Amino acid sequence: MNCSRGSVRTVLPICALPLLILLLAASSAHARPIQPPEDPYVQTLLDDARRAELSEDPFWHTLLHYKGSILGLRSLVDDPKFFLVVDGKSDPEAELEATIRAFFRPVVENEEHPVCRFVARYDWLKTKLTIDESRLPLSRCRPFEELLEQIKPESVTLIFPASHMNSPASMYGHTLLTIRTVFDSDLLSYAVNYSAISDETFGPLYIVKGLLGSYKGYFSILPYYAKLQEYSDVNDRDIWEYPLDLNAEEVRRLLMHVYEMQNIYADYLFFNENCSYDLLFLLDAARPNLNLTDHCAWWVIPLDTIREVKKSGLVREAVYRPSRSTKIKHLASALTESGRRDALRIVNGTLEPEEFLKRETANEEKITVCELASEHLQYKHAKGELAKEPYVGRFMKTLNARSTLGETGDDWARQIPAPIRPDEGHHSNRVSLGFGVDDEDRTFQEIRLRPAYHTLLDNDAGYKPGSQIVFTDFVLRYYSQDGKLELEALNLIDIVSIAPRDDFFKHTSWKIRTDLYRRTMRNGEDYLVYRLNPGFGLAYENRFLGLCYAMLETELHVGGALDGNYSAGAGGSAGILKNVTDSWKIHLFAGDVYYGLGDSDILITVGLGQNLRISPDMSLSVELVGSRDDQDSGLESIIRWNAFF
Repeated sequence: MNCSRGSVRTVLPICALPLLILLLAASSAHARPIQPPEDPYVQTLLDDARRAELSEDPFWHTLLHYKGSILGLRSLVDDPKFFLVVDGKSDPEAELEATIRAFFRPVVENEEHPVCRFVARYDWLKTKLTIDESRLPLSRCRPFEELLEQIKPESVTLIFPASHMNSPASMYGHTLLTIRTVFDSDLLSYAVNYSAISDETFGPLYIVKGLLGSYKGYFSILPYYAKLQEYSDVNDRDIWEYPLDLNAEEVRRLLMHVYEMQNIYADYLFFNENCSYDLLFLLDAARPNLNLTDHCAWWVIPLDTIREVKKSGLVREAVYRPSRSTKIKHLASALTESGRRDALRIVNGTLEPEEFLKRETANEEKITVCELASEHLQYKHAKGELAKEPYVGRFMKTLNARSTLGETGDDWARQIPAPIRPDEGHHSNRVSLGFGVDDEDRTFQEIRLRPAYHTLLDNDAGYKPGSQIVFTDFVLRYYSQDGKLELEALNLIDIVSIAPRDDFFKHTSWKIRTDLYRRTMRNGEDYLVYRLNPGFGLAYENRFLGLCYAMLETELHVGGALDGNYSAGAGGSAGILKNVTDSWKIHLFAGDVYYGLGDSDILITVGLGQNLRISPDMSLSVELVGSRDDQDSGLESIIRWNAFF
């Protein structure tokens, strides 16, 4: 009996084998669907693509945004909709073969066919593989052709809206492209933009989330006049336009890549995968072998990308477009104090333009007053400082008054002098070699590396005066007497905006600094402590003194050498920035902070910094800083040679 049961378990009747085979086949089919046989023509194309190694072609990597990293070759695009296979983000060959197969899919109603969805890929592969279009279910992308017919592209211009210190997303400036049409009008041009999608208004949080890649970046196409209004009127930003030397076919290729990137996102990273870097993929797609994205370092700033595009030979010239605030300042500078006051009274509604015209004033001054008033009215309305009803009434009255005064000898707008181009100022990265004497009379040698970007003492050519943006400023000092090499400071963030106030603009100046720096304790030893130092205040421009400012500040120090491990206080600072000549700049400053919480102390600082530009990318600076606290006082001096690269 037992043997009989064993036989049943181990012996399978031969007649059951066909049934078992069918069951196994059904199970296998359920686990992995049987693929239909490959179309011989498609197989031929796949074989040709492998032999030609098209998946390794740099242009295929451009279209898919593939870049090498510590994880190997990966696409910088993070949207899974951009890939036809799961491994497409890291496998160029698998994605290429899936793309070729996709072109031969049947057309499905209300579904975008891959020939249209990936129009740039199709255009390139069609040429490389000499694809027989008669064999394709769809051989043309009519929506894209209709877009070309609508836009009628003729040329491309690289646009650089200058930095805007009160917007964390635009502190370094921004870059975008415009597609000029055959109509040769800005109103009919289109802007191609790449930016992060965010509702964040708190600057520090925006920066932190941007560093972590928490935002999604998208390409967009919109009328250029809308971007002009945003940057020029609302954000007080001058604009530089760089027409690019692209022919008709290159412009078409650029638009094809924009078309297939629509509604596709990539993680937006503040310092590398940002508005400027991702825009370079479009130019690489327009002109194969440019490889602009390969020339960028891990730290990418809009000005750096402009220089790379310029170096490639694409830039023909630069056109300056002043913002409305620049126009207002220019007009105001041409008037007497009385004229500026009259313009403000017209804007505020306390002086009727018709009454102003009755005054015994030169016609040229009346024209300038009316134009200044109309520009300032538009500015205040765009900023939301003047409601629509009073704006329309005052603006129309001012325009009517201006129309009765006739024409001037010259168009005032053309008289605004163009500043030095941003791409002609110093580079973003800086290395400094210094020699100095500290407050204990010890000599030291110093090396300083700063990836970005500009300090108050650096030459202002090409930059916004009164602005400072410093990230990760790394300072090492070697004391020869002691034979010690020390980390003197690690400046994580140091941003200063000194914006002068006047009759037309009521700016607030501000600063934020967070760093590690050496603080002298009561025992006479220096220790690294963490510092957080925000502040805000006012600034005014004086013809003789320069830019004068004063700020109220708070400071928090955290470190194990402090009593209670922390020290907090409040105080103030003041200073004067003066460009003595185009190459010589001085900064006189003073500060007083009372630390009343934790490790209590009083610290008074007075200093004088001077910078002499030797060339656009080289300078010599000297700083003298005196300090006094509850215990002691001292003076530190240092001379630095600075090279920008």
